[in-house]
Amino acid sequence: MEEKKTQTVCPYAKKCGGCQYQGVPYSAQLKKKQNQVQGLLKKFGNVKPVIGMKDPYFYRNKVHAVFDRDRKGNIISGIYEAGTHRVVSIEQCLIEDKKSQEIIRTIRGMLKSFKIKTYDEDTGYGLLRHVLVRRGFSTGEVMVVLVVASPIFPSKNNFVKALRKVHPEISTVVLNINDKNTSMVLGEREIVLYGKGFIRDTLCGKSFRISPKSFYQVNSVQTEILYGKAVEFAGLTGKEKVIDAYCGIGTIGLIVASHVKQVLSVEIVEEAICNAKQNAKNNQINNIHFVCNKAEEQIVKWAKENKKIDAIIVDPPRKGCDSKLLDTIDEMKINKMIYVSCDPATLARDLKIMVEKGYDIKLVQPVDMFPHTSNCETITLLEKQIKKF
Repeated sequence: MEEKKTQTVCPYAKKCGGCQYQGVPYSAQLKKKQNQVQGLLKKFGNVKPVIGMKDPYFYRNKVHAVFDRDRKGNIISGIYEAGTHRVVSIEQCLIEDKKSQEIIRTIRGMLKSFKIKTYDEDTGYGLLRHVLVRRGFSTGEVMVVLVVASPIFPSKNNFVKALRKVHPEISTVVLNINDKNTSMVLGEREIVLYGKGFIRDTLCGKSFRISPKSFYQVNSVQTEILYGKAVEFAGLTGKEKVIDAYCGIGTIGLIVASHVKQVLSVEIVEEAICNAKQNAKNNQINNIHFVCNKAEEQIVKWAKENKKIDAIIVDPPRKGCDSKLLDTIDEMKINKMIYVSCDPATLARDLKIMVEKGYDIKLVQPVDMFPHTSNCETITLLEKQIKKF
């Protein structure tokens, strides 16, 4: 692909703040990310060249829009201005899925005729707060989540019918009720208005069920590369027992399962575990076990049960791994660790701890999951030679 230069100076870039590298040639973005990761991790070992995208645009399979009114009273949709709760009206984002953005624009255009008011955070008046659209890039299935302040949605059946008339590709529509004064997007209660309340997508040959609250990597193309590298780095023989910590809906664990004897997976979000179990069933995978718990607490339980674990895969949130988890990995004498990180700074902190425990850093591979932003995903392989007495 011929590289787009400073063309894509997004008109919203300064106010939005979401794409720190917008307008920077993609090759220069990759160089910046390589330098960032190397600066933090080169002391631990050689950092491989970052794996970039062939086409780094419109890659996000999850699109979120806030709804509001401008000073003239016109309905707008977009995202919050960086560091504020002022809504930046956005017609087209250069990193979000095009079809999902079309659906959001359609919904915005329907609100007036259906007499649906946008929610006002200051007064607490109004109904529609956010719209979340998720699309399976492999399956084409589309989920629309309408986040509202009240379960009473006028003419909801007609609204869904009108929306699907324009966008018949929509597989399911879910009403999410968020009636609290909170910065959280999704509330606890959900009502399925159309379809099954979830969509499916395929990743590395496995089918995954995605609900409104499920964690699922937003860049499907790069996720296949990321997880493929995780399996490659692990060097599995089919005889291993592996822990998948922070497993989400089971993506990595289910992909790894066909390469090992058994997978033990743990995740704190109950809905994610329900989806993970369903995903295992749908893929006819029987050598994986899911537990809903904090990763650092569950791994201690497994340690007390004297489970012999050959490798552990961790994919923690941005804050990195809990220190108790790292201590227990060492105490269980797990000699292989594959660390998937979305923050090189917390990764560097955790690697320092593991190196002090006697682990060697064998491989460090950055993968650009978020083009045009300063974020970069990194896979690291750690090994420890366990002394046998």
